[in-house]
Amino acid sequence: MKLLILVLFCVCCSVKAEEDERLPNKCEVCKFLTVELQDALEKSGRSKEVLEVGEVLDTGKRRRKIKYNTSETRLTEAVDNICERILQYNVHAERPGSLRYAKGSSQTMTTLKNLVHKGVKVDLGLPFELWDEPSVEVSDMKKQCETMLEQYEDVVEDWYFNHQEKRLENFLCENHVLKTSEQECIKEAWKGDKGTRKGDKAVESKSPEEEGTTHDAGEL
Repeated sequence: MKLLILVLFCVCCSVKAEEDERLPNKCEVCKFLTVELQDALEKSGRSKEVLEVGEVLDTGKRRRKIKYNTSETRLTEAVDNICERILQYNVHAERPGSLRYAKGSSQTMTTLKNLVHKGVKVDLGLPFELWDEPSVEVSDMKKQCETMLEQYEDVVEDWYFNHQEKRLENFLCENHVLKTSEQECIKEAWKGDKGTRKGDKAVESKSPEEEGTTHDAGEL
């Protein structure tokens, strides 16, 4: 068991050094910015609330009523702190490309934590309570997200008020942010283990890469 932990630790440290040098690119930042913003908008879009806007004048003119799900207020609330949601992601280093970024603990980190809970000493070079802190990559993505959102605020507003029939990632990322040569990550999607039923959660949690359990200390 001690030999196993030592080997796992050495491999993880090696991967961590490589992962620290692999910061998220512009395509990955734009992809997850739009994923989170569309998710926030889809949740708030179910509201049937009606807002009253404008001033009540001395003439007795009534305030204008608009639906919340088409209002600027809904967009503002969705955009507010949207990049903070990026910090919920972890690096799943066994997955390729942009698929490395996903919410939830990776298979390797889950394995290491289970060993700790069983009393096995696992030394990753930092306290156990910091294992779930955002990685260098994820923190960098959050910063890039904030810069990108500020830079393309007008584009997001144009999409929201005039082009919601299009996917935001296509409208923003493909049409405005990225060059054609930079768009590779947009079409990447996690499909789980090859040859298994699509949507089988039990199978998806055990991809060939994940079963190796030697690569995810890079998310720390």
